[in-house]
Amino acid sequence: MSIALHILSPEGTLVRAQVSLVSLPGMQSPFTVLPGHAALVTALVAGDVRYVEDGTEKRIPVKEGFAEVKDNTVTVCVEA
Repeated sequence: MSIALHILSPEGTLVRAQVSLVSLPGMQSPFTVLPGHAALVTALVAGDVRYVEDGTEKRIPVKEGFAEVKDNTVTVCVEA
């Protein structure tokens, strides 16, 4: 099972991929989303959005934003 990851910024779509996990810089602390994660909406702080696509870890530095997790889809809206 995989997660559909969409990372969006004011400049456009940064990432649209099927991934095995996503780690996000949450306001309290970084957290990881795996397939089957409970639905949530959260604010993000400056840090790296990390994700694993085809067995390779990738990261995108972000300034701030928010994320929605729902039905194995993670949508991240950020300033990159």
